[in-house]
Amino acid sequence: MTTRDNLKEAFAGESQANRTYLAFAEKADNEGHKQVAKLFRAAAAAETVHALNHLRVMGGVGSTEDNLKSAIEGETAEFKEMYPKFIEQAKKEKASDAAVLSFDVANRVEKIHAGLYKQALDNLGRNKEVDYYVCSICGNTVENSAPQRCPICNAPKEMFKKID
Repeated sequence: MTTRDNLKEAFAGESQANRTYLAFAEKADNEGHKQVAKLFRAAAAAETVHALNHLRVMGGVGSTEDNLKSAIEGETAEFKEMYPKFIEQAKKEKASDAAVLSFDVANRVEKIHAGLYKQALDNLGRNKEVDYYVCSICGNTVENSAPQRCPICNAPKEMFKKID
């Protein structure tokens, strides 16, 4: 393995640790363990620092235009190639929770993300002001205002959070 391979692996591991620790923090909060939740959030923040350092050293952050093109490519690969394979495998294994609640939902939202990135690329430099709202149930991302019901998971408007 090369140093670049190690940086990629470290970036992936630190990124996963961040998300995992945030999930652990949410669970600890729900169980009333506020101090443990705080510790998990602190560790998650540190893992983010590590991940971003690895990404920078790899040269993984370019110009905004390059970053948008990379995001479009990544999201498109996910909804066209990765998630359809995952959905098919989960169905073969009769793992309906994975197929429907995880992979299918993510697949549908990744297509939306690719479109939003394409719009942003097309409007780059025009300073068009747009608000974004994210469904806290499925991750659906919409512009300008939250819908009454999420078209992906049917969650009510209140489940959308405005992103600043």
